[in-house]
Amino acid sequence: MTMANSNAGAAGGGAIYGLGMFGAWVFFWQQADAFWEYLYAIFQGFFWPAYMVYEAFAALS
Repeated sequence: MTMANSNAGAAGGGAIYGLGMFGAWVFFWQQADAFWEYLYAIFQGFFWPAYMVYEAFAALS
């Protein structure tokens, strides 16, 4: 028996990204002190992988 189309890997990746996004929102929200920092925390939550890679490369240099 063969499967014609398997999206299990894509679904797992989406779940990991979603959990990471919520975790990033909690982390960045706790770091914010002012209104604009809270808005920026929401933005950072959407793009947390980019911030993670940037910080990793900054630590290596």
